[in-house]
Amino acid sequence: MSAQIVLALLFAQTQVDYHVEHLFPPEDFHNHSSSIVETPGGDLIACWFHGKGERKDDSLVILGARKNRGAQTWSKPFVMADNPNLPDQNCTLFIDPNKRLWLFWTSALDNEVRSFFPKYRYSVDYEDDGPPVWAWQDALFVRPMDAETAFIELREKRLQQLQSGELLTGPDKEQALRQLHEREAMYGDKLFQRIGWLPRQPPVMLTDKRMMLGLYSDTFDCSLFAFTEDAGHTWEFSRPLMAWGIQPAPIQKTNGDLLAYLRASPMTRCVKSTDHGWTWTEVPLDIPNAGSSIAALRLNSGNWLLAVNDDPRGRHQLSLYLSNDEGETWTRKRFLEHMDPTQGKCTASYPTLIQSADGQIHCTYTHANASEFTGKSIRHAWFSESWVEFGSHANVDNNEG
Repeated sequence: MSAQIVLALLFAQTQVDYHVEHLFPPEDFHNHSSSIVETPGGDLIACWFHGKGERKDDSLVILGARKNRGAQTWSKPFVMADNPNLPDQNCTLFIDPNKRLWLFWTSALDNEVRSFFPKYRYSVDYEDDGPPVWAWQDALFVRPMDAETAFIELREKRLQQLQSGELLTGPDKEQALRQLHEREAMYGDKLFQRIGWLPRQPPVMLTDKRMMLGLYSDTFDCSLFAFTEDAGHTWEFSRPLMAWGIQPAPIQKTNGDLLAYLRASPMTRCVKSTDHGWTWTEVPLDIPNAGSSIAALRLNSGNWLLAVNDDPRGRHQLSLYLSNDEGETWTRKRFLEHMDPTQGKCTASYPTLIQSADGQIHCTYTHANASEFTGKSIRHAWFSESWVEFGSHANVDNNEG
């Protein structure tokens, strides 16, 4: 058998390794910012926020659905969390080593970004049909480390970036400068330093007990990390990261060092910690970003996977990048979605990645495609690592050394 035939057969097999579906039929509601987990019993549970808009819409709730092991379809959506008459959004799910199912989300107390207030709950009874039975919940009271000096430095760094044109140019730059001056007093205000934080991607376990959760602020355009070793009863917080980006997606290297990939524009930002997440420095990275959320996952093989909107023109293109050297280089790329932005409203954004017990990679993301249907849904794609490997060469070097 010729090498060309072998390659053709292998390529055909990888196409079978890709599947896609909607969790529910596209609808004229805002469905966004999803997350997904696999339960110990092999079911999938997803969540997202649902309503008519975002923080201005007090009807927003956190919805969920499950796909039982062996099932062909997802259940009807059910409520996962609802602070009545407040907009609930930005949910993320996680199952810890003790098999607790965690849900993190946030609500805007006065419908402005300054007032986002994060909450969390967990369940040990979630294998039956319908929503989990929640055992405990609390609010996340954020007190950033070294806030007295960190926010002053943050403001100066942000101002320098804007004035130099490093972040934005033209009208966007002028609007951002006006916004910075409008919020200037907040940088020194203890209340606003401690509220306004949102989760996005699931936490990582630094040890069997120590959890690290990324948070970000739209008020200050920055991120920080929260830590707990007693299942959320008490928390510690890192110093705010300088103005590198928001919505951190952390991932841990074999040697214990951490990298976090950050939403920014026009390029994805990357930061590194060698002290277990307390302090961070920037690492150069050459992956474009449309100003949208990134997902990062360490695979069972040891390879790393990123999902990112890498066309700066918008969120119509969602790409997967594969690294076989823990983020030093990204050698393979494959489109998860590649829509034509001239054909109407289309988005494939805010991905979350997991790998299930059978080795399949699952990604949920916000999805709309006006050329095929009206409305918006949460899309679920699942595929093998080999399907990603059969993508094109990426040849992206993060130049860490």
